[in-house]
Parts: sequence; C-alpha cells; structure tokens
Amino acid sequence: MSDDKVPVDADDDFIVVDSDEAEPAVEVAKTNLSKRRTIDNLLEERRLQRQLADYDFDL
Repeated sequence: MSDDKVPVDADDDFIVVDSDEAEPAVEVAKTNLSKRRTIDNLLEERRLQRQLADYDFDL
C-alpha cells in the first residue's frame, strides 16, 4: 500500500434533504398562513365594529 495522502475533495454545495423533512415545512407555512388570515379577519371585524360605533345614525 502507498503511504501517499491524497486530499479528498468535499462538495460543500451538496445538501441532502430527506422527503420526510420537507413535508413539515409545508405544514408550518400553511398553519402560519391560516393563523395570519384568522388574525386579519379579527382585526377587520374590530375595525368595522369601531366604524359602526362611531357612525352618526341621526343624519
């Protein structure tokens, strides 16, 4: 056997991603979007209720 040391080139750009790991990221995004829509809807409802409370019905 040879005692020469040959440097091994490591490919740093190669990233291993299991298909099992990719699926939860999609679920998190869907959940976050759903939560954001719920918050937006609640804020819109509060804004509309404030407008109704401020509206002068005695025109």
